[in-house]
Amino acid sequence: MTTMTAEVRRATVSSWVGLGLVGVALLVLAGVPWWGGPPIMSMMVEVLVYIGLASLWNLLAGYAGLVSVGQQAYVGLGGYVLFGIATFLGIDPLWAIPLAGLAAAVVSLPVAALLFRLRGPYFAIGSWVVAEVLRLLFANWQALGGGSGTSLPSDVVIAMAPTRFLRLETIYWTALVLSVVVVAATALLLRSRFGLALTAIRDNEVAARSNGVSVLRVKLTVYIVAAFGTGMLGALIFLSRLRISPDAAFSVDDFSALIIFMTVIGGIGSIEGPVLGAVIFFLLRGAMADLGSIYLITLGVIAIAVMMLAPRGIWGLVAARTGWDVLPLKRRVYITEERP
Repeated sequence: MTTMTAEVRRATVSSWVGLGLVGVALLVLAGVPWWGGPPIMSMMVEVLVYIGLASLWNLLAGYAGLVSVGQQAYVGLGGYVLFGIATFLGIDPLWAIPLAGLAAAVVSLPVAALLFRLRGPYFAIGSWVVAEVLRLLFANWQALGGGSGTSLPSDVVIAMAPTRFLRLETIYWTALVLSVVVVAATALLLRSRFGLALTAIRDNEVAARSNGVSVLRVKLTVYIVAAFGTGMLGALIFLSRLRISPDAAFSVDDFSALIIFMTVIGGIGSIEGPVLGAVIFFLLRGAMADLGSIYLITLGVIAIAVMMLAPRGIWGLVAARTGWDVLPLKRRVYITEERP
């Protein structure tokens, strides 16, 4: 008599190999302050921050179906909260980063109450309008420089780190920790029961609701979490620049447009996609930044080509053809036959 046993697994051979490569990459990144120097550290701070921003936007749009083009609202808010706390209260800017994230999360509650009444393109446009309202509010706040912006006071900068290299090193370590925490937390969230509900909503919202999933609660939780993380990353961005202005802080081109581009070409609806998309973007920018308008045209052509030829992004195409998963979310059932 033949007996059959079933075993449910997440990990695959490719995922173990992928995790090993991730470990190697983290070791290399941890060594950047020793082998890279200030120019590479500055570049990597930007790369790491955008990996975090793209991952959070992917959680919003790729899983919760909340396609926002106004995430610069929380980037700018996080930056301004950090400058305000550091300037007026004298709090160390590093301690101000989580407070900036908390402020963004608090503001996201009334914003969500408004935006969640909208659907589809109206939600996207509404999120952009909120960002513009915040830009105008801070442009009229003269205590923080009004429309021309302000710089972080020199005594605050010196108190954080006495030299430019130590300040850059501190910012780099903070960016590395934040980006790793964002990606890891996203993976853990999606592997939990909450992630199962989120995936059900992405696949079929009506069916998820009929099976007892509280769609509003899940979406609201994701929106607040994304605002919290985006606020912290926004604070870190402008801490690294030491200056902030409304146009720079709430720029749709510098933030929402870029993170959407990264997520789309990398692979929306996957953990690996935004990371790959961010790396590809910065490689393209480094190779073609001196080409002016040709660089922007090339980015547009690449985005259109990827959307037409690989709707799930580059990582989605690779995963579909090879079955690779660095951070697997799906459960696989393995059936084995046992003969007496």
